[in-house]
Amino acid sequence: MKADERRKAIANLLTTEQKAVSGAALSAEFGVSRQIIVQDITALRSSGYDIISTHNGYLIQKTPLKERVFKVYHTTERTEEELNLIVDLGGTVVDVFVWHKVYGRMHAPLNIYSRAQVKQFIDGVRTGKSTELMAVTGGYHYHTIRAESESVLDQIEKALSEKGFLAPGE
Repeated sequence: MKADERRKAIANLLTTEQKAVSGAALSAEFGVSRQIIVQDITALRSSGYDIISTHNGYLIQKTPLKERVFKVYHTTERTEEELNLIVDLGGTVVDVFVWHKVYGRMHAPLNIYSRAQVKQFIDGVRTGKSTELMAVTGGYHYHTIRAESESVLDQIEKALSEKGFLAPGE
């Protein structure tokens, strides 16, 4: 994994986590030394991330990234296409959630930002051990998408619309 990819992954992980993540845990997760993690945190700070160091690890206070929620609809056969479209345009699929008429909001974190992670996710749901969350709402679901700018989110929205992924009326 290249340094810029690793830094994006670290930023996504810290943004998604609700608690501090230790440098040792980051080092183990990304297969690099603790010193490389310190350099990555310094680089992220210089690019606008407000990351603080605590006795328990790193916490992100503010991110320069933008987020938008998209309501989408498709069959399970098109999930890989949808996710690849988003990550290919520079987006991170932060989560998936549905609004169930009885249970209310059902949510699952994803943190998918690369084709390799899309493949890993698809392989996981295609094993037959479970189904995608959208199955409980007939294919309708929401994704929180994170990107470096509003213009990237606009490109993602346009591409989702052109490919027929945006839910009707959205």
